[in-house]
Amino acid sequence: MASYRLDKVREMLLRELTDIVPRLRDPRIGFVTIMDVEVTRDMRRATMYISVVGDDDAKQEATEALEKALGYIRREIAKRITLRHVPEFAVVYDDTSERAARVTSLLERVALECPPAPLEEAETGTTE
Repeated sequence: MASYRLDKVREMLLRELTDIVPRLRDPRIGFVTIMDVEVTRDMRRATMYISVVGDDDAKQEATEALEKALGYIRREIAKRITLRHVPEFAVVYDDTSERAARVTSLLERVALECPPAPLEEAETGTTE
């Protein structure tokens, strides 16, 4: 039962964060996507995993801007979701999509450089 409650709270937080973050007026936030939210068992802390379009400086600036806005984000969550304790948030940059794109490009490059060997015809065991 506890895991069901955690999943439900995680989904609600994810939905609300994806609505709140794009509305922030800080220009450093730019193209931020909330990838996931992880909530501790006691629901006192939550980790917000983000992805940012741009170079390393843009990622760093967006992360810092979100960390500065965590008080506002927490107040907005408190207004929107009825929880006994509104969790304290942490912001973590999630590079999963970048790693997936890199692996895909490496696989495509290998496929172009090393075409598959032609399939040999299986021996049927019959003589002609």
